[in-house]
Amino acid sequence: MTAPLQLSRRERQIMEILYRRGRATAAEIHQDIADRPSYSAVRAHLRSLEDKGHVRHEAEDLRYVYSPTGQPAKARKSALAHLVTTFFEGSPARAAAALLDSRSARLSEEELDHLSGLIEKARKEGR
Repeated sequence: MTAPLQLSRRERQIMEILYRRGRATAAEIHQDIADRPSYSAVRAHLRSLEDKGHVRHEAEDLRYVYSPTGQPAKARKSALAHLVTTFFEGSPARAAAALLDSRSARLSEEELDHLSGLIEKARKEGR
């Protein structure tokens, strides 16, 4: 598993907004963020994210437009690794079992086939 990104709750919220939008100004992020902090706090978090290398900005019409530097797939994998480590004692099987609990799972035949294929591939690779 990859090491999770070391982000605060607010930084994760900002990154989620940027991945969803692709690019955004601080004002747009401020509008989208849940339990809205001050505008200056959003700007401070953006500077921190830029210092950490997760975000970059471009000057556009007298304002900065921010975008993520990484790919969403890498961020998803990192977030999932953190979730599995934190809540499932590092066990992907326990995490999968929680997701597939019969009371909460409503998977299509296609999704079930895809998961079965992934499990079979993991078996063949000796995991």
